[in-house]
Amino acid sequence: MRISEIMTRGTAVADPNDTARAISQRMVAEDLGYLPVGEQDRLVGSITDRDIMARVVAEGRGADCSVGDVMTKDVKYCFEEDDVDQVMRNMANTKVRRMPVVNSDKRLVGIVSLADGASEGDPSAAGDSLGKLRDQESSYAD
Repeated sequence: MRISEIMTRGTAVADPNDTARAISQRMVAEDLGYLPVGEQDRLVGSITDRDIMARVVAEGRGADCSVGDVMTKDVKYCFEEDDVDQVMRNMANTKVRRMPVVNSDKRLVGIVSLADGASEGDPSAAGDSLGKLRDQESSYAD
């Protein structure tokens, strides 16, 4: 099965010039925890609710700092033609819950999540990913 068959299309995108406050408000209003960051139809980063906590609140930055200053720049992505089970394994190895999906021109076309993979792909691959994420998150509490 291909990622294009399970991904969410029509994904919301943040602009690197948006403020952390505006993106936080948008995340709350739209019940989002993750947004890809795009500039001129290109994926340039991602921002999560955790990024905002760790890089804005915890570092004492103002809420008007730009998304471009606090986003994750090293974005892992997959292609819409990639195999679901392989992407789930890659997500486990890179310890991410969501991944942008791009087409062959590297244009953003959607988002795939572990939940998408668990419901449509090999549940054990998604389960492995969740297990690795839980291990990582529990190390934060130590």
